[in-house]
Amino acid sequence: MKNFLRTILLLWLIPFSTLIVKSQDFEDVYRMLQESKILNDHFYGFSLYDLNANKFVLDVNGNKHFTPASNTKMYTTYAALELLGDSIPGLEYAERGDSLLIWGTGDPTFLHNRLDTRVVYNFLKRTNKTIYVVPGTMKNKFYAHGWAMEDFEAYYQPEISTFPIYGNVVTFRQRGYNHLNTSPGIFQKDLDFLPEPKTGDFELSRSFRSNVFWMSKRPVPNDYVNEVPFIYSDSLFVKLLSDTLGKKVNLLTYKKPNDTKILYSGETKNLIREMMLPSDNFIAEQFLMMCSWKQYGQFDTYLVRDWMKNKVYKFFSNEVAIFDGSGLSSYNKVTPQNNVDLLVLLKNKIPDERVRFRLFPAGGVDGTLKRTYSKDQGEPFVFAKTGTITSVYNQSGYLVTRSGRRLAFSFMNNNYIDDRASEIRKEMAKIITYIRQTY
Repeated sequence: MKNFLRTILLLWLIPFSTLIVKSQDFEDVYRMLQESKILNDHFYGFSLYDLNANKFVLDVNGNKHFTPASNTKMYTTYAALELLGDSIPGLEYAERGDSLLIWGTGDPTFLHNRLDTRVVYNFLKRTNKTIYVVPGTMKNKFYAHGWAMEDFEAYYQPEISTFPIYGNVVTFRQRGYNHLNTSPGIFQKDLDFLPEPKTGDFELSRSFRSNVFWMSKRPVPNDYVNEVPFIYSDSLFVKLLSDTLGKKVNLLTYKKPNDTKILYSGETKNLIREMMLPSDNFIAEQFLMMCSWKQYGQFDTYLVRDWMKNKVYKFFSNEVAIFDGSGLSSYNKVTPQNNVDLLVLLKNKIPDERVRFRLFPAGGVDGTLKRTYSKDQGEPFVFAKTGTITSVYNQSGYLVTRSGRRLAFSFMNNNYIDDRASEIRKEMAKIITYIRQTY
């Protein structure tokens, strides 16, 4: 009886998604996969699912586990849609006399150079009350399990925090022959030349243990722009906020009252799009922070992962192991079938494909697939999330054929020599385009 009920629930949640059906359709695609020298020199998997017929129509290594890289962001997208609602919480606050007490919500957009809506900034700038920042307690670490520590100064790996500011990075821009300007400007004094001259290309680096930055004594390339993560702390946050607002901001230990209010900074779907198209790791990690804050009233992303495991993954085709929100973790392991399961859930969550497709890069149009595909008959036909790290290249998403069939697919490639990524990408695009034009 228990197994029967589980089966019924599974079919309601993901219609027939675990039933592998051999189809006379797509036999030519199967032969293409089997005969591809490019694909068969490494470990690959491909699952293709007919969204109208609610069944798999092609599956090669679909139940094998792969490192998903940024395909992980699809899972973060689903968590955000389920747990956050329509709007991004930008600030939690309470007023006490002539004091304004503020708490972070994990919102990554505050003073971000691309994403800031100025809602929170304007609110803080215009208040005539004294601002007190009440620090939040983060139960997980500022780095997720499986992240590469040697990438601590890479633009794509900022620290996770409870109250992000400026995207938790310093932006360096070329100004003159051998000069860089910093934003925020408060870091200008922390930039110096490397102790000894270096030959070769211009370099910019940061100390592992402090917010000290070095540039080599080489000409700065024209129009040079680089983002380097800074080491986050509550005291640094207050210093940055005070400098930006042009007024004193204080740190305060204070028990959160029951009458706090929430100031919303933007729409959830808009921020998901900003995460998915350029594959922004920082936004992805902070999405989990906001989900934790909203669902549990605390910053503990392990709780969100447990929620996904208990409420979502247990109904998937295979076991899911995900340790972060962005896909930077090498510990993450999912199957192509899992990715399709997730794509079916997203379809059920957002039935309007115009809205759903907008959350994914469109082949030949924007995001990480802009140059991978060309439009067919004047329109994009692939809407998919890529996943790329060393020796990993994946695509998972939706495919619309010329006849109007709606398909979900996951094409995963692991364990190849990294300089082959370009030819693997082209081979995948050739096969997906063939399915578009043939079916």
